[in-house]
Amino acid sequence: QVQLVESGGGVVQPGGSLRLSCVASGSIFSINAMGWYRQAPGKARELVAELSSGGMPVYADSVKGRFAISRDNAKNTVYLQMNSLKPEDTAVYYCSADIQEDRWDLETDYWGQGTQVTVSS
Repeated sequence: QVQLVESGGGVVQPGGSLRLSCVASGSIFSINAMGWYRQAPGKARELVAELSSGGMPVYADSVKGRFAISRDNAKNTVYLQMNSLKPEDTAVYYCSADIQEDRWDLETDYWGQGTQVTVSS
């Protein structure tokens, strides 16, 4: 069974920074894309940033220049460095990963439980 566990959320003032982490564990043969999504109250879940294995990062226009996604493949971990945070960044942030559990399996999209990020003065 594969699990994604996020950490690093919290409350921060506008202009502040937070770093989110997400660790994938369990039966993992390979991981392709890993990414971060967010969902604010009353809004649909949206892509924040995504990074495929060996590929270029993709960012939502609203976070370009402020957020940076990175990953440590040896640790099955993806990070999201969030700088210059704004109140509109307030949301639950979810980690996602496309994971192949066995060499003969297709990839499955797994999700973490979410971590709350609140930007408020």
